[in-house]
Amino acid sequence: MSRNKHKRLRPQDPKRTIIRLFSYFKFNKILFFGGLFFVIVSSIAQIAANGMLSPIIDSLVVHDNTSMFTKYLVIMIGLVVIISLGQYLGSLLMARLAQRTIHKIREDMFSHMEKLPLSFFDSRTHGELMSTFTNDVDMLNQSLEQSVSQITISIVSVVGTFIMMIVLSPVLTLVVAGMLVIMLGATRYVGKRSATNFRNQQAALADMNGYIEEIMSGQKVVKVFNYEERAIESFNEKNEELRKSSTRAATYGVMLMPIMGNLSFVLYALVSMFGAILVMGGRMTIGNIASFLQYTRTISRPITQVSNQLNTLFAALAGAERIFNILDEETEEDKGDVRLVRDAKDGDYWLVPKGKGEYERVPLRGHITFKNVDFGYVEGQRVLKNINIYAKPGQKIALVGSTGAGKTTITNLINRFYEINEGSILYDGIDIRRINKFDLRSTMSVVLQDVHLFEGTVADNIRYGRLDATDQEVVEAAKLANAHYFIKNLPDGYNTYLTADGGNLSQGERQLLSIARAAVANPTILILDEATSSIDTRTEKLIGKGMDKLMEGRTTFVIAHRLSTIRDADAIMVMEGGRIIERGNHEELMKLKGRYYDLNTGKIELE
Repeated sequence: MSRNKHKRLRPQDPKRTIIRLFSYFKFNKILFFGGLFFVIVSSIAQIAANGMLSPIIDSLVVHDNTSMFTKYLVIMIGLVVIISLGQYLGSLLMARLAQRTIHKIREDMFSHMEKLPLSFFDSRTHGELMSTFTNDVDMLNQSLEQSVSQITISIVSVVGTFIMMIVLSPVLTLVVAGMLVIMLGATRYVGKRSATNFRNQQAALADMNGYIEEIMSGQKVVKVFNYEERAIESFNEKNEELRKSSTRAATYGVMLMPIMGNLSFVLYALVSMFGAILVMGGRMTIGNIASFLQYTRTISRPITQVSNQLNTLFAALAGAERIFNILDEETEEDKGDVRLVRDAKDGDYWLVPKGKGEYERVPLRGHITFKNVDFGYVEGQRVLKNINIYAKPGQKIALVGSTGAGKTTITNLINRFYEINEGSILYDGIDIRRINKFDLRSTMSVVLQDVHLFEGTVADNIRYGRLDATDQEVVEAAKLANAHYFIKNLPDGYNTYLTADGGNLSQGERQLLSIARAAVANPTILILDEATSSIDTRTEKLIGKGMDKLMEGRTTFVIAHRLSTIRDADAIMVMEGGRIIERGNHEELMKLKGRYYDLNTGKIELE
């Protein structure tokens, strides 16, 4: 695993992470303060119950007073009841607080992630993000359920117990304080190394999950290229890295409990010996010693318990910071002030602010213009260079070129998935950076080479193009894409339930549904990104007429490897190295006898 991945997953500011995490409790104040109240009450009752040992024992041993013994015993029983109820109610409220907090965090994560730009997902694997949604959130949930109440109990117990110990014997309290310094030092030493190894464990786990997700989603490719053995070897390497990091983390994790336990026994023995000397000197009673010994166990127990939970705490903090890193990612900017108005009477138009409360109505036509556009995904590396395109309403513009020439990038810029570096893109004469992204994309439909269908019915997947589409409109869109025939022959027709990614359909059928989904949106701009490359020749002919109907009257951008599908294009742009090297219709480019001619005659092939 790379050092950069470890560094990215390493918590940089634990204090800030904890403060931010606790800020989520404001959404459930009653649960938070109610839980704290019962936890504190039970802790105070526990301290008082320990203190009752002194008068109970002394009432019999020193005073030989049965009525006094009975009185303090009843008080002790009452305190035990309070302790039990307080712990139960405190734990219950804290558990509910943890669940509601995690519920809110999940909501925030998913909502925020849906608003992030595509560049965010380009730089991360699906497995890495899924690991954050599952492993990190689960670890955080576990920590919130246990650690908040445990830390509160520890603070109250330690402070209250110290006060009671000072009251009983300042001398013995100094002995306890000295041992606690040693115990805290040991905790800090081991905990620091445990934290490092647990961060490495979380990083290794995220890396392995990412690899598993990648291989599982690409099983067809794995099978086709006989990659099984290599995949197993790579998995075993990542699994071994996880085993090593987990073993190192567990080694320091299990080390804390015996160290703290043995130091606690040493402390208990020291208090017993010094206490015996004080009793023999008449400076303490047997009851005092019994209570003090109980306080000794009480004050060391929180430290031991917190130390034992450090592994969970460190892992939870690492996960929480990864969660907050996602939440801190900048969302997709949208400063567009130009809105689209749908008007059944006058037609759709852009409402362009002109200042001083005045607006200009620009009819929605689908005129796209690229003017000297430069773009790069990474600063300093240009993917598109000086691109100029003029697409009139209703025209079919074809983009041809080798892989990496920049064809798909052009369509991504029309959608404003990415913002250009230089130049301008005009939509009906309006700079698209001024157009609201939601309104901009609502005028477009995209059909991709890799079809993604969702679990649900066939109708639901078509309606994804426009959620308010009626059943009749769904059927009409399917007919337009020539998908109606195969759909009506499915077991339940349009109500047939599709598995993930439409696994129960053929590749051609999935593509037909994708085209129907684009059709139901009734777009002004249509983008076909190698939409027929995964379809056999017979299926391609089947949808040919439907595609012609779909493109009729719409500005269409077509990216295709099959040159036969773009011969009727109004303009063909031949791209290479991020530049347009040839442009014209089929006849013009064939007469030019350049690269397009060579591609058509088979002298060269698209890579």
